[in-house]
Amino acid sequence: MAYTAKTRPTATDVDAFLASLKDEGRRKDSVALLALLREVTGQEPKLWGEGMVGFGAYHYRYASGHEGDSFVLGFAPRKAALTLYVMAGFERMADLLGKLGPHKLGKGCLYLKRLGDADPTTLRALLTRAAAAPPPSAADTV
Repeated sequence: MAYTAKTRPTATDVDAFLASLKDEGRRKDSVALLALLREVTGQEPKLWGEGMVGFGAYHYRYASGHEGDSFVLGFAPRKAALTLYVMAGFERMADLLGKLGPHKLGKGCLYLKRLGDADPTTLRALLTRAAAAPPPSAADTV
């Protein structure tokens, strides 16, 4: 049986999704992040799955044969933190991460408790750099 990704772009309105967020602080942070990512990427967002706002898209294929589509940059307003998805990874961003402010990292995720905790100039620079860099697996695309 072929693998079908659960996280795909939907027709759900991104602004309506963000307006439905119950936590006012998370909603305000998400609206601000949405505006920043629109500006940095020059693209309109799409809701991927049930709660990830993504910008851009690319197709990937791994050596294992697994393939799919994903967004280049995105975020999810999770309860514990704003989760920013940076598909290009963070290997080339150590200089910026050191100046960003309190955060945690996952493989392709940047976790911020509050958007206001991040240095705005550094966050913009990090997202701009990520938007310009192809995701690592993009080299393996078909």
